[in-house]
Amino acid sequence: MRHLTKALTAGVLAAVAIGAAALPAQADTTTNPSDMNRLIATVRQSTAHLKTADDAIAAGYIPLGECTAGPDGAMGVHYLNPAFVHPGFVDPAHPTILTYGTSPSGRTELWAAEFFEPDVGQPTPMFGDQPFDGPMPGHTPDMPTHYDLHVWVGKHNPAGIFTDFNPALHC
Repeated sequence: MRHLTKALTAGVLAAVAIGAAALPAQADTTTNPSDMNRLIATVRQSTAHLKTADDAIAAGYIPLGECTAGPDGAMGVHYLNPAFVHPGFVDPAHPTILTYGTSPSGRTELWAAEFFEPDVGQPTPMFGDQPFDGPMPGHTPDMPTHYDLHVWVGKHNPAGIFTDFNPALHC
């Protein structure tokens, strides 16, 4: 996420200021594969109507910059919904960030959901029994130390559903 803009920091910091005083309880983790499949299905279902970047914008997501790519593949263009930033609480029905890229036909398409939490001293966030990556420093000078986790629900990621970059995709 090398190209995230000040919009991310502004949205995240506002959400942290509002929500960090009383951190909600983290959902129980699970090791049951069917429970993990249900969590992933919830993310897929909650993003099914957000097929294009225009859909994301209409739903309150804001673009954060250019398509993020590296030697390991691409993540896509990130879109943040500041209303879904809740440190200490993961809601699979409300991904914090969505990533989009260009389809072979030239249209934008959903690539992944990403869950983002600024580090406010909470335990490592979990998606079922999958820990988030982090805490890590911000990818830009104005981005806070944070945790994040990609869930590739729009495009298959041959490197794994929770891997940051998708080696099959390019910007």
